[in-house]
Amino acid sequence: MVMALFGDVLTAMITPFRSDGSLNIDEAVRLARWLQENGNDGLVVSGTTGESSTLTDDEKLTLWEAVASAVTIPVVAGTGSNDTAHSVHLTKQVNKLGVAGILAVGPYYNRPSQAGIAAHLRAMAEATSLPVVVYDIPVRTGRKISTATLLDLAHNVKNVRAVKDAAGNPAETANLMAKAPADFELYSGDDGLTLAFLAYGGSGVIGVATHWSGVDHKEMISAFKAGDVERARRVNDRLLESYSFETGDEAPNPIPTKVMMTLHGFDVGDARLPMGPAPAFVHERATSVLSNLNAARAAAK
Repeated sequence: MVMALFGDVLTAMITPFRSDGSLNIDEAVRLARWLQENGNDGLVVSGTTGESSTLTDDEKLTLWEAVASAVTIPVVAGTGSNDTAHSVHLTKQVNKLGVAGILAVGPYYNRPSQAGIAAHLRAMAEATSLPVVVYDIPVRTGRKISTATLLDLAHNVKNVRAVKDAAGNPAETANLMAKAPADFELYSGDDGLTLAFLAYGGSGVIGVATHWSGVDHKEMISAFKAGDVERARRVNDRLLESYSFETGDEAPNPIPTKVMMTLHGFDVGDARLPMGPAPAFVHERATSVLSNLNAARAAAK
């Protein structure tokens, strides 16, 4: 079984804001420490769930440095955008902030060719000696990073070490891992596919529901890696409601997570526009999801 580069369970951390919409760095630090204490082996800061597209460069740099200094687990910085020069600039900046790696999302909106995507990701990797996790999420970027492109990067760019796969095509993920280098790592970018991806040699998850269920994900992954597939499946069953809650058309990620973490006592504020505040139904559903999860945990003991 693969030894995970950044651990089994990482959370793509939400970014807390104050009521006036400004960055709440103190609450980000408090949340990061709580996540470390509650099942997480690492954190991704300013990824999609962290509302990276609405953060300024100064806000990102402040977040990366503060969170990396506050925890003892690896912090992976989301330095990618749809502008290669900008992505390279941020990647160079982050080298001195104490993070453990970078997350390089496929360039969004532009819809480049595979050659353009590969050149973009190579440029980011060349801007750092840190390990690079390529993030493939075509539902948000508008363009799938092809298996051929991923394999080329994995085999030929020494610090491209992993993929966060949110492409939603498990059969193609299996094809990728069958041809990738033995030390190339697969992180599920879709919580609901984590268990399936483990069967393809996956290392773990960079999750969303892991905000409130990191210990459960840890239990599931540890059970699978120990050969107890039935136990892993039972834990996955416990998490199904959390998977369906974390995003939806009327309340896309990260809106539900911000509500859920408010229930956990964190002052994270609303998502910045164009996401905006949570619809009223999300608060009621969050309470139900958490209650049901706690009941399932108790029944499993």
